[in-house]
Amino acid sequence: MYDGLDVSTVRNFGTALLIGALVGTEREKRQSAEAEAGIGGLRTFVLLALLGAVAGWLADALHMPALLVAVLIVVGAAVLAGYVLAARVDPASLGLTTESAAITVYLLGAMATLGYRELAVALAIVTAAVLAYKQPLHGLVEKMSWDDIFAGLRLLIATFIVLPLLPSRSVDPWGALNPYSLWLLVLLISSLSLVGYVGSRWLGADRGIVLTGLTGGLVSSTAVTLSFARQSRDDSRTATAHTLACGMLLAWCIMFGRVIVEVLVVNRELVGRVLIPFAMMGAAAAVAAWVFFSRSARARDGTAPKTEEVPLRNPFSLTEASKFGAFFAVVLLAVKFVQIRFPGEGLYMVAGLAGLTDVDAITLSMAEYARSGDAHVAVNAIVLATLTNTMVKCGMAVALGGAVLRRPVLIATGAILATGIGAISWL
Repeated sequence: MYDGLDVSTVRNFGTALLIGALVGTEREKRQSAEAEAGIGGLRTFVLLALLGAVAGWLADALHMPALLVAVLIVVGAAVLAGYVLAARVDPASLGLTTESAAITVYLLGAMATLGYRELAVALAIVTAAVLAYKQPLHGLVEKMSWDDIFAGLRLLIATFIVLPLLPSRSVDPWGALNPYSLWLLVLLISSLSLVGYVGSRWLGADRGIVLTGLTGGLVSSTAVTLSFARQSRDDSRTATAHTLACGMLLAWCIMFGRVIVEVLVVNRELVGRVLIPFAMMGAAAAVAAWVFFSRSARARDGTAPKTEEVPLRNPFSLTEASKFGAFFAVVLLAVKFVQIRFPGEGLYMVAGLAGLTDVDAITLSMAEYARSGDAHVAVNAIVLATLTNTMVKCGMAVALGGAVLRRPVLIATGAILATGIGAISWL
């Protein structure tokens, strides 16, 4: 029995109308800008969303889900007829984007009145974004190679096929190795790196040294350090050296933030302790980067420093993931062994050695260790590993970089080390 409209129903219908208006505005602007032939614009999409909302509301009120499907078939037939007519008018602009958006809007309108209003709004925003960012998305696809596509597929395989098959229990006598948790953390590191890699490919090779440092730092701050150090040999100008030092320090700064994210995922209770020292070290690196960038702007002779492509590889391959997983397992076993035989400060030696090559493995293992062990020792070990890794990268920059780059990097590294050591002492 019909009981009248309530506020919730009116709100649901209003949401459906806004969904149609959002997508319809984008489609009408696109068709006007590109002189495309299409099945409709703002009014058509608003009516489609309203039709979906009415069909969903009646299907729920009358307990007739078939009504929603029947209207969908009618809408599909009308969209198909419009597509055929548009193709006859302009055969060169064949495509199903607008037609697919029309059916999507109908279904989103139905979702709005069937109790999924928030989800419908979120999906409508995603739909409008996909339609509006046509050129950037196509540009990203053009920059992707087949190796990138294969790497993405391997990441999906490793996440949705390999991960569920792994046992979620300890498989060693000491209870240190859980294959499921181990592989899950490997995927976490790969995903973080993949974000930076995609950002680098999206922005392109001519994005500038500063943006290279920011995006490249998510993939590999070591790779950014090596690349910028080599570039400093080819351009001995002081302005260029300061700009390269700025980009290098920004990559290091991203590494500090990455450690905080990793701890947040593995052991949220430890974030409060980790946040202070790493925020301080990140701030030291950021301030130094800003100082060197300002100096480079003042010293520049009217020509911008040449930007070369940082050799960043796609961060995910099954081989590389397996290598990191093996290294991570070795670190976990070493931590467990030291925890049993040499509890407490013995872990610092493990952290210092692990930091020579990688920060992620010791960060994840210490965050896991803090669940049952001494959180103070865990934080100090993570900071120690990070400082060791920073000194290694500083050594790379000094050894491989030009003479003009050495002084800025040494000064910044000294500030970061002093900040990290001070944070450890204060904690």
